[in-house]
Amino acid sequence: MRRHGTNYDTGFTPIGEEISRQDFDPGVVRREMRIIADELHCDAVRVSGGDPDRLSTAAEAAAAAGLEVWFAPFPCDLRPDALRDVLLDCADRAEAVRRTGAETVYVTGCEITLFNHGFFAGATLFERMAVLKGAAGGDRRALYTEAMEKLGGFLRETAEAVRPRFGGRLSYASGPWERIDWTPFDIVGVDAYRAAHNEQHFREEVRGHLAHGKPVVATEFGCCTYRGAGLRGGTGWTIVDEQAQPPALDGEYTRDEGEQVRYFDELLTVFEEEGFDAAFWFSFAGYGAPHRPDDPRHDLDMAAYGVVKMLDAPVLGGSAARDTAPGGSAAGAPDSPYAGLGWEPKEVFHVMAARYGGSVI
Repeated sequence: MRRHGTNYDTGFTPIGEEISRQDFDPGVVRREMRIIADELHCDAVRVSGGDPDRLSTAAEAAAAAGLEVWFAPFPCDLRPDALRDVLLDCADRAEAVRRTGAETVYVTGCEITLFNHGFFAGATLFERMAVLKGAAGGDRRALYTEAMEKLGGFLRETAEAVRPRFGGRLSYASGPWERIDWTPFDIVGVDAYRAAHNEQHFREEVRGHLAHGKPVVATEFGCCTYRGAGLRGGTGWTIVDEQAQPPALDGEYTRDEGEQVRYFDELLTVFEEEGFDAAFWFSFAGYGAPHRPDDPRHDLDMAAYGVVKMLDAPVLGGSAARDTAPGGSAAGAPDSPYAGLGWEPKEVFHVMAARYGGSVI
């Protein structure tokens, strides 16, 4: 495999106006990119999010750390014309990074049929997910065919408009339900999650992407941090009750950092053996999902995919002393090498570092 990497969230808004990453300090970003390169031994990073300025900042930091930059805008809940405007603006930004000498790939969106308007009916992500699953009734096949035709036209036109602006390679981060004509792209990008529904034929599914005759990249793969999360794959995060105040898990779950380790090891092995060009774990950190070891119902890190756990105080009543770790430190022990960052590594962090670094575990 040519590249081993991770996704890096700069903040996006998949559910309403709440952003996945409130604080965005360029100094922290630069430090985290050095950790991704030097400690996780990644040689590439997929920089993702909805704010173009944040994307540029993170991409520049990644390039300075010596990483191959996958510049990946992830705007949500936009109509196609507005979405294309953002993608074209970001193409210019990606080209600016590429012209510094950094190897740069531009990703023209992610799973846009669910995260944006104009493809499946529905005002929200969850409503569009219901339409995709057929739970909303109607002629599912006709709805699906129409959505894929719209997606194909949108991606073709967007790629044509991006080419004069960006001189590097193009890709798109596709969901497994999306049927893509990869002709306009240089790299096949697939969000390659294994879950209960495809566990038995996952390797064959992975192998099938190679039929396009182009390099194939797992733009996302990963699981959450509770027992059984691997069977949910890309939907493991849906165990959070967003209506609760404060947000809480919707039931009793058992924290299991080993779940991520097993999932990472098994899927990376499949990607390597089947000849993928690169793979990006999802994700480096779930910035809006703090770990609360003494309060399992509010341990939102269980519903996060990060290789690090964000530190926070236990929930007391209806409010918490957010951004403060147990003991009053915003970054754990003051002598920690990660002091000041507000997180500590999970088990998968160390396993990823060993695999990506070529060590035997």
